[in-house]
Amino acid sequence: MRILVHDYAGHPFQVQLSRELARRGHEVMHAWCARLQTPRGALSRADDDPRSLTLEGIDLGEEFSKYGLLSRWRQEGRYGKLLAGRLKAFRPDVVISGNTPLRAQAIARREAQRGGAAFVFWVQDVLGVGIGHALRRRLGPAGILPARILQRMERTLWRRSDHVVVISEDFLPYLPERIRRHASSVVHNWAPIGDVPVLDRDNAWSSEQAIPEAPTYVYTGTLGLKHNPRLIAALAEAVGRELDGQVIVTSEGPGAEYLESRGLDNLRVLPFQPFERMPEVLASGDVLLAILEADAAEFAVPSKVLTYLCARRPLLLAVPPANLSRRIVEGAEAGVVVDPEDEKAFVEAGLALGRDEGTRSRLGENARRYAESAFDIQAITNRFEDIFQKLTS
Repeated sequence: MRILVHDYAGHPFQVQLSRELARRGHEVMHAWCARLQTPRGALSRADDDPRSLTLEGIDLGEEFSKYGLLSRWRQEGRYGKLLAGRLKAFRPDVVISGNTPLRAQAIARREAQRGGAAFVFWVQDVLGVGIGHALRRRLGPAGILPARILQRMERTLWRRSDHVVVISEDFLPYLPERIRRHASSVVHNWAPIGDVPVLDRDNAWSSEQAIPEAPTYVYTGTLGLKHNPRLIAALAEAVGRELDGQVIVTSEGPGAEYLESRGLDNLRVLPFQPFERMPEVLASGDVLLAILEADAAEFAVPSKVLTYLCARRPLLLAVPPANLSRRIVEGAEAGVVVDPEDEKAFVEAGLALGRDEGTRSRLGENARRYAESAFDIQAITNRFEDIFQKLTS
């Protein structure tokens, strides 16, 4: 088959899927937004990549505006047209697209239909719900109407797609009944475990950053509207006072700027790190952090948690009870999870982990064991290949 895999964010595990599909003999184009401010996966061509794999960043010519409503809407339309141009030139049999703004997704779906390609909507977040929450927080009652328009737009796209893949069973109730019953699949996200080997705490990156022996907590990735950076600041204050420890955050954007503004000596904010250095970054931490606001449980699953599991380090999560990431970490006994509104519990759990090396070791071993059992790219690719083959047979 000719398969176009579009991951707007350019994250690590989607390109691993593209590489495996290409190794199986499919002609694969993997595309992403080149100007989005976000951590990325291994998107450069490797020496062992099959010739049937094409990697292409789609360049808007300007940085993507995450928080400017009008400029973002305009850019989404431009990006959708650029993506549609790639579809038209590549002439795929199947298109699977995820993490994509709804306006761009709609343009891509129409082009796929015109070209006779099956279109698979890969639901990484329930965008209509998530953006709706953000609009209502930002605009108050004035945000209700645009939120409803986006939600209706998303449901229409689901109905018009040939298949919908959701990353959590929690997303299924949002789908139209016909799609949910006859044209949907649940495929949990994963992390490319081969790209995140277990490393010693004493490594090149930790040496470059002069990380001390004191307990160190690491947060990597996006700090956006569905996160609460105040939890990280509170933890930094406590571990600095009680354990002489530190918190390292590798992120960019408003959340990172807020943390920098706190002026805490033991809270270091660094820019996004190259994906090839991520194993060293994670290995440099004694505890790995993830947070998610309570109202984001229904529409988002933090993929950084899956990468953390590979690193054989314990996790400290502040996520809602209904979220898949919480169920995974608690079920695997890979870390400590608290409710996102409970700052006191988050801080206390962080201090307890910082003081107990034995617990950290046990939880870290459990984390890696789960990743080794769940992140089998062969089995995962089989799932996607089955979906694609049914759509094109």
